[in-house]
Amino acid sequence: MRPVARGQNPFTALGTPERRQTILLAALLAVILAFAGRLVYVQAIIGPSLAQAALDERTRTYTLTGPRGDIVDADGTVLATTVQTYRVVVNQTQVPDFRVYDDNDEVVGYGAAAAAEVLAPVLGVDANVLGAQLVGDDGYHVLARDVSPEVWQQIAALGINGVSSEDTFERVYPNGRTAGNILGWVNSEGEGAAGIEQTQNSDLLGTDGRLQVEISTSGQVIPTGQQSTTPAMPGCDVNLTIDSDVQWYTQQVIDDAVDLYGASWGAVVVVEVSTGRIVALADSDSVDPNNPGATPADDRGARSVTSPYEPGSTGKVLTVLSALEEGVITPTSPVEDPYRLTTDNGQTFHDHTEHPDQILTTTGVLAESANTGTVNIGSLMSDATRYEYMQRLGWAEATGIGLPGESGGILNAAEEWDGRQRFTTMFGQGVAVTLLQNTGVFSTIANDGVHITPRLVDGYDCDGEFIENEPAEPEQVVSPESSEQMIRMLESVVGDAGTGGHAAIEGYRIAGKTGTAQVADETGQLNDVAASFVGIAPADDPDLAVGVILYNPSSGIYGGTIAAPVFHDVTAFALQSRGVAPSTEPAQPYPLTPDAS
Repeated sequence: MRPVARGQNPFTALGTPERRQTILLAALLAVILAFAGRLVYVQAIIGPSLAQAALDERTRTYTLTGPRGDIVDADGTVLATTVQTYRVVVNQTQVPDFRVYDDNDEVVGYGAAAAAEVLAPVLGVDANVLGAQLVGDDGYHVLARDVSPEVWQQIAALGINGVSSEDTFERVYPNGRTAGNILGWVNSEGEGAAGIEQTQNSDLLGTDGRLQVEISTSGQVIPTGQQSTTPAMPGCDVNLTIDSDVQWYTQQVIDDAVDLYGASWGAVVVVEVSTGRIVALADSDSVDPNNPGATPADDRGARSVTSPYEPGSTGKVLTVLSALEEGVITPTSPVEDPYRLTTDNGQTFHDHTEHPDQILTTTGVLAESANTGTVNIGSLMSDATRYEYMQRLGWAEATGIGLPGESGGILNAAEEWDGRQRFTTMFGQGVAVTLLQNTGVFSTIANDGVHITPRLVDGYDCDGEFIENEPAEPEQVVSPESSEQMIRMLESVVGDAGTGGHAAIEGYRIAGKTGTAQVADETGQLNDVAASFVGIAPADDPDLAVGVILYNPSSGIYGGTIAAPVFHDVTAFALQSRGVAPSTEPAQPYPLTPDAS
């Protein structure tokens, strides 16, 4: 191209008009191609990613909480449930738009100060403190948690810009302390922290859902925007075996007994003998799951399954039952019962009350709770044989009832028994069991010698489908004949000549055994006492096995004196509540002494 001369028109320098037109068209085409290329780049190449980024910027994902399943008793009474609550939140950037008008539609207040003034009384907080939370540029700030539906309705009616709610859930226990030791509670994260809430947590937990929406720059949901919802699913309901009425009454009785006798703690277990279902499992001073922190830590669990104790004379039942099953005695066999007995290895034992040397029947030994007579019976068997029966009848391992911290008791192998322990285990010392384990022995006897593992959970209701908690396979551990004889013998304990007269219930035949065991205190000295009674009702047609323990009472230390009355009250209530008919045939007790036969 030639240079443009001074004073020459630049367009003239481009040559002829045709040539200038061609150059201009080429330049215009280049610009068009550049814009077209940019358009293709934006729309076809990076457009989808830009659109997705914009969508992501507008999209909010909210968790829809799946409510936790209920816990109900055997009749469907709700013991633990989940109620809807709300979390109140605020977008602080929208609060300045709030206005308060008077009756003439004149603005009399605006912004955070006005909002705090009307909102604070509803939330029950200080207006100045609340006002500070409403000021700022935070798009999401929590103002209150666990707000009831009624309160949220009042808040929503205020129409405060930027204030909204999120669905939450609160765990509540409508019956307070009733079955609190069984139910447990949930932690701040909504997960089971104790009791059935903990052990059945995976079944109770709901499945969370999801809500996705598009939000405008003002923080509002775009009605025409994309929305997707994955529904939340509730957890399974857990159906317990307990009768909440019997549970409530039993807790009142054991609480009163602990207070009356100054015991450290007490517990009661009620078992349906034909199924192993737990009708009641009560511990003194039971926790209120609505406020577990108000109860001392030691009282929040279930000592009935976590705290083994020496069963004392209730353990004599196992020794005598083993001897019956081995055929070394009968209910009327004569047994020497001196007040004091020294064994071949130099161990000395004596009965609880001084008496002349006497001869009792096996039944008489149980009725009078004779230590020396029991040692003479137990000595008819080897240590290995007696240990085998302890295992058969459930003294060697935890029941698997489904509560946290269950103890398997303390039972050394027979070859580990020392020269004294081999005899003390005959009358329930030198061994420790939980109340549930010990009651299980009597339940097995009442069930014709068939051991059924106790259970606390009947099944699960999952989305309308009931799934049964399959019970363990029953096991015949002793014969029906020995069991029948033992029940008849134990009726004498509750008779006029026995130590358990306070357990008698008018109209019903009762079989049972008292227990009073010396227990080592914190110093290792035998200064504490475990007073107990375990029995069967009715003896002629067993329905329930009931165990009672009062640990370390300050007065009335004997099981027949303080535990048997608890058995009476609880069992009488349970029998009537369950509609169990009174006994129709009188008892036929075995003689207590050989010369009475």
